[in-house]
Amino acid sequence: MSLRIIVTVKHVPDATGNRQFAEDNTTDRDSVDGLLSELDEYAVEQALRIAEAHGDAEVTVLTVGPDEAKDALRKALSMGADKGVHVNDDDIHGTDAIGTSLILAKAVEHTGFDLVVSGMASTDGTMGVVPALLAERLDIPQLTLLSEVAVDGTTVRGRRDNDAGSEQLEAQLPAVVSVTDQSGEARYPSFKGIMAAKKKSVAELDLDDLDIEAEEVGLTGSWTAVDQATARPARVAGTIVKDEGEGGRQLAEFLAAQKFI
Repeated sequence: MSLRIIVTVKHVPDATGNRQFAEDNTTDRDSVDGLLSELDEYAVEQALRIAEAHGDAEVTVLTVGPDEAKDALRKALSMGADKGVHVNDDDIHGTDAIGTSLILAKAVEHTGFDLVVSGMASTDGTMGVVPALLAERLDIPQLTLLSEVAVDGTTVRGRRDNDAGSEQLEAQLPAVVSVTDQSGEARYPSFKGIMAAKKKSVAELDLDDLDIEAEEVGLTGSWTAVDQATARPARVAGTIVKDEGEGGRQLAEFLAAQKFI
């Protein structure tokens, strides 16, 4: 029986751009270019490795977001994923992590799955809670923050590293796993892969398809909200201390004034 792998991916603002909030205190995604979250590339890579080792597997990439989010799917498809699923609905705007986990859970169930693979966090929100929330909603085991992951029959195994040591974890499928940026370098899409991605299918779903009420998600349904945001102050020129015999004293006075010493 074919192994059905779903990878959750996110289209995020480029971290090198001038990111800011919109008038409703949500992320302004129109003022900066977007791309596939770098941490999700590791999830795509691990899903592809599992599929290659299994021999009979299908990798589906799933994203939630506006029209531009399809670019994240195309990047993952060019890496080698088989097909995509895009949940797109105007009422999703402003959804927090809890609402996102609901949409993902419904979409995963709608698509059909054996294993869900996620990155350790998104590079915009950086909360890292969605994989656990997703597993809870699906009522299946979770193995999170894995540096290694593999599937053997109906068992998924992985290694989680921390400051104190390493843990060997396993669970029966179906399950949710998240992988870290130490799990293995993501492959670079080849020209052939980029061209092939244009022909791969991307299913479009909205809230009605997933039997989700608009009030359950979006700004209205969010359990969290940004009340106020202040722009980061512009960078100013630093202080230059010229050593003309008193440099050490001037440096100490500067550090003391900044409460560094």
